[in-house]
Amino acid sequence: MKAYIYDDLPGDQRLPHNSGTPISPSELLSLGVLYHHIPDLSDVDHLAAERGYKNRDEITVSPQAMGDIYETKVRSFFDEHLHEDEEIRYVKDGKGYFDVRDKDERWVRIFLEKNDLIILPAGIYHRFTTDDDNYIKALRLFKDEPKWTPLNRTEGLDENTYRKEYVSQFLA
Repeated sequence: MKAYIYDDLPGDQRLPHNSGTPISPSELLSLGVLYHHIPDLSDVDHLAAERGYKNRDEITVSPQAMGDIYETKVRSFFDEHLHEDEEIRYVKDGKGYFDVRDKDERWVRIFLEKNDLIILPAGIYHRFTTDDDNYIKALRLFKDEPKWTPLNRTEGLDENTYRKEYVSQFLA
């Protein structure tokens, strides 16, 4: 895992966009973002049980797996959004970036690769993209039935209960 401030320069979202300003794991933690490097899948199972995750699925994001909808899907994952549930992803293969907003509304880019696990709290604004290899295979964990419901950032979304809870816990 490598985290840094996103440079906000124009260009393909799948490029590193590294501003040269690193972000430490403790800074990520202050935003509610948890990171683990877990080489053994049984340790992912243990963490899932510990956090009450009962369901899981796998997603492969690549042109080969998704065909003609790949580019559209990757662009949609990159729309700024939040979820009303914790988002937990374990990278089984490939690489990608999660971007999260910091306290100053800057994007923090988090580079993940095989055996990296990230947990984003409910209510955090974020987005996702593959890197320029255009391939990631991830395990998605869920507390209830598998669902992935993004709420794209719009005027008024800051009034969402989960967003308000996130702000009061991590950004106040």
